[in-house]
Amino acid sequence: MTDVTGLTVGVLGGTGPQGRGLGLRWAQAGLRVVIGSRKAERAEATAVELCDLAGVPHVTGRDNAGCAAEADVVLVAVPWDGHRELLESLRDELAGKIVIDCVNPLGFDKQGPYPLAVPEGSAAAQAEKLLPGSRVTAAFHHVSAVHLADLSVADLDTDVLVLGDDREATDLVRALAAVIPGMRGIYGGRLRNAGQVEALTANLIAINRRYKAHAGIRITDV
Repeated sequence: MTDVTGLTVGVLGGTGPQGRGLGLRWAQAGLRVVIGSRKAERAEATAVELCDLAGVPHVTGRDNAGCAAEADVVLVAVPWDGHRELLESLRDELAGKIVIDCVNPLGFDKQGPYPLAVPEGSAAAQAEKLLPGSRVTAAFHHVSAVHLADLSVADLDTDVLVLGDDREATDLVRALAAVIPGMRGIYGGRLRNAGQVEALTANLIAINRRYKAHAGIRITDV
């Protein structure tokens, strides 16, 4: 497994549930985390909270550009409607870096969640097109934000599908998953297959609503 010790992980959208939860778990595992937000003061406030929760000093907050510039690897965990605009604005800061896209393009109506059509095929494919100088991967779509935030849940008991065209990059992302207790990173194919992985989130949300659960996924026989 790739050694991720010493990496600085940036979390764009780190004040939202998914980004905040993953940032908390990575900080608890000993990784340096930089929380990114449109407003630096909001990111800084979240960073202070995560330091208190994890009992560590190594979480800081920056505006999105500062976060992207300072980090070695960057998680994109922003709402879908702001995805394109944010990545376009950070093309220079993200150049040469591994970018992990965990955005799920979903809509909601009276019948529940459903996947949205994305011209590029997926949020991750859109990120790859917008960031030609970055090493784009897709991962962490199906991890419960509720469980991430609850440190009494010591073992996350879930697998993370990691997709991408760069073997070194996908191996590093798999290792970032593995530092969280109970979580495994499983290679899930090329980035062109990210669309159905993102869409599966709609099914998991429907399951969770029906069964009042926080379901994830497990890959058998691996």
